[in-house]
Amino acid sequence: MNMIYDMIESPLGSILLAGEGDVLRFIGLPESRHPITIPADWSRDANAFAEAKRQFAAYFSGELIEFDLATSAQGSEFQQRVWKALRTIPYATTISYAELARRIGNPKASRAVGLANGANPLSIIVPCHRVIGANGSLTGYGGGLKAKQSLLDLERRHAPTERFALTS
Repeated sequence: MNMIYDMIESPLGSILLAGEGDVLRFIGLPESRHPITIPADWSRDANAFAEAKRQFAAYFSGELIEFDLATSAQGSEFQQRVWKALRTIPYATTISYAELARRIGNPKASRAVGLANGANPLSIIVPCHRVIGANGSLTGYGGGLKAKQSLLDLERRHAPTERFALTS
């Protein structure tokens, strides 16, 4: 595997993008609970991930609500199911871990869902920040609760509003 990487600046700080070719495999946030260490065999390429960089800039400016990028995340079958379900959570909305467990057909797996959520290697694109505690509180986020709150606030500020036509 020939991993390449580059960094982008964001309102959260420097974000690491890593993958092969234009396929993203990993996104590292600056306040990660696991410090980002770049393996010696990875190569930095400032020209890599041009489309990802464009989409992240659009997301952070409020112009993009859904990413459309080539990604490949390594994980167990259960983790893959959770990550796929995360992609169905609409922009600027939140659900609980229990609801996410229900959506994958395993309503008693809230804790396992939380662990899979925490192992998500494609933060923001796979929107694990949209999962909150059953009581509405912000709980666990690999990028830190400050980043989670910032992402939710950004999405709420830029959420599309529905307009209803008045009829007479």
